[in-house]
Amino acid sequence: MTDTPQWVAADWGTSHLRLWPMGGDDRPLQRIDSDQGMSRLTPGDYEPTLLNLLGDNLPDTLPVIICGMAGARQGWAEAPYVETPCAVPVGGPRVATCDPRLRVHILPGISQMRPPDVMRGEETQIGGFLAREPDFDGVLCLPGTHNKWVHISAKEVVSFRTFMTGEMFALLSGQSVLRHSLGGDGWDEAAFAEAVSDTLSRPAALTSSLFGLRADSLLNGTGAAVTRARLSGLLIGAELAAARPYWLGQDIVILGEDTVAEAYRAALSAQGAAARLMPAGDITLAGLTAAYHHLKDMT
Repeated sequence: MTDTPQWVAADWGTSHLRLWPMGGDDRPLQRIDSDQGMSRLTPGDYEPTLLNLLGDNLPDTLPVIICGMAGARQGWAEAPYVETPCAVPVGGPRVATCDPRLRVHILPGISQMRPPDVMRGEETQIGGFLAREPDFDGVLCLPGTHNKWVHISAKEVVSFRTFMTGEMFALLSGQSVLRHSLGGDGWDEAAFAEAVSDTLSRPAALTSSLFGLRADSLLNGTGAAVTRARLSGLLIGAELAAARPYWLGQDIVILGEDTVAEAYRAALSAQGAAARLMPAGDITLAGLTAAYHHLKDMT
């Protein structure tokens, strides 16, 4: 990095870290990716990790705006949750640092008491989306390991629900008896759509349907592409059944354009619910930029 950054945006997750040293025009000078996520660090490791990745070409004062798991209780410094209903947090506590050049702020996550739920990092994606569509009134779907459905109204997070669908898929496909039926690649759209419909209409039969995937493979020689699509469809269908109050009759935006986001769009479309896909590649950076300018205006 040859140019001197004016500030730094950071998305510090459990397993990965993304840094964007930013120029004066709010354009990233570069993107730095690292595997130094929260799970690998102690609280005392964060500042040296940050400085090592940024290098020596730093100004006398460098604001650093961080979202994600760095603000968890076991992270760099805890940034307490903001409770719903609430605006997206754009300010956070300043973290004490040894290097006097650093002005580190960690953004809070969002919590919900009934039913109990939390998010850290996704709220900054929501903030980035609202920076682009401030008048949006509807539901955001944030696909991921822990998929989230978020009701947005009047620029506030009204409520949200988290589903462990992505993690369940990874566990079942990698550690359960189903792993023997899922080798190789491939995908079957018709099998996915059928499985979504099956669990939407009979969610109570999910665990039986899951074992049926293995039995079908053994008895009928069903291939991995069909089995994988069915597994995904069964899990997403069960999620849609539980999240129906969020998406039914709502304006829906899915933050993402990858295969997982497309799977949610297809599943919703089959139920007559049209959803827009929005690229999420720089949505977190947009949220961090909004937070930086809020903090800048406050000082």
